[in-house]
Amino acid sequence: MSARVCVIGAGPSGLAAARALQENEVAYDVLERHRDVGGIWDITNPGTPMYDSAHFISSRTQSAFDDFPMPDDYADYPSRERIHAYLLAFADRFRLRERITFGAVVERVAPVGRGWEVTLRGAAPRTYDAVIAAPGHQWEPAMPAYPGTFTGTALHSKDYHHASLFDGKRVLVVGAGNSGCDIVCDAAARGTRAMLSVRRGYYVLPKHIFGQPTDAFFRSGPHIPPRIAQPALSLLLRLLVGDLTRFGMPKPDHKVLETHPIVSSQLVLALQHGDVSIKPDIAALEGTHVRFTDGTREPVDVIVYATGYRDAVPFLTAGGVQLGAGVSGLWINVFARAYDDLFVIGLFETDGAAYPVVSKQAELVARYLAAKAHDPGSVAWIDALRREAHPDLRGGVRYLGTPRHAIYVQFDEYIHLLTKLLKRLPRASGAAAAARATSSASKA
Repeated sequence: MSARVCVIGAGPSGLAAARALQENEVAYDVLERHRDVGGIWDITNPGTPMYDSAHFISSRTQSAFDDFPMPDDYADYPSRERIHAYLLAFADRFRLRERITFGAVVERVAPVGRGWEVTLRGAAPRTYDAVIAAPGHQWEPAMPAYPGTFTGTALHSKDYHHASLFDGKRVLVVGAGNSGCDIVCDAAARGTRAMLSVRRGYYVLPKHIFGQPTDAFFRSGPHIPPRIAQPALSLLLRLLVGDLTRFGMPKPDHKVLETHPIVSSQLVLALQHGDVSIKPDIAALEGTHVRFTDGTREPVDVIVYATGYRDAVPFLTAGGVQLGAGVSGLWINVFARAYDDLFVIGLFETDGAAYPVVSKQAELVARYLAAKAHDPGSVAWIDALRREAHPDLRGGVRYLGTPRHAIYVQFDEYIHLLTKLLKRLPRASGAAAAARATSSASKA
């Protein structure tokens, strides 16, 4: 066994980290504040943003952890219950619960000497050689501010769980991300009126193209560079979805793929049926009414702010650890530049599935720690890159300059980079690990 590592969080990213460390024979502990694994996908987890109608927006065949496919009887786009069951099965298959301490609330992580001090609520601090932060990034809501006061029910989408909230209500959802689109469709089904407030127009992708899940369709052939893919996809969407400005959606002020994709056949159908109305940005809150920037004014009973999340890691901030704005302090969104043996897994947004990405992030960190424990010189090439390299993780796509896109990576480009790095750092163990890692580094 090699270095003693602390993994914080037993959601999807923490589970991927635990499996990778286990398989690379790196000694580790996992600290999880909830009573079981699953992270946000466990709707009983306090603070989860999960809601009843949630489904994956990436499809079953594209979304699994490496070497652990989702069951064949899962739908193309599995429900939140199925994803939670999949995570439980993953933990069981690799016997990951054996190394997890549940009910462990991490309040502070700070560098101390040549290691890290982890402070737990109601327990003595622990010291580790390395820390892998896998807290997820849908826990700290970003709330907008508007002039005036609203006297109805207002909440962030993080606190929305059940569509019964909308029974008999006039509902305004602010923000057209995938959660916002799901929630406004819930409101259309249960409320008396459903409105979606947007600041800009978006491209909406259907969940299936020519009978295939959309992501599977696009990845069934060779990788196409953005300069070709963007106009081709724009034309395809005009044919399959049509012009959404007919239903009140503003014309997009960007090219397709320059924002996180909205994948929702349901929203398009609701717009076609007139069940959802598009409204512009809010100008002011006026008691029981909302005034919009186009001068219109509507009575509203419930406002749901589907306005995203802050990329916060509170226990690192509490320990004085500053990673920098966005991911400027993280090499390839994973390795801390300013601190040895500090890693973050899962802090990214992408236009593809997350679990294949976190699988490779975790494997890279685990191989690095295993090799470093036996022969620090064997990973000197990674340490040099960690401090100075700034690779393009976006594949030439010019994403919008919004907070969400500060941590954005283009899926194919990022997977290619992680795979390339893994080839330079083969999995091994014991004395053989040091020998092979040294050999790999010398040939690189």
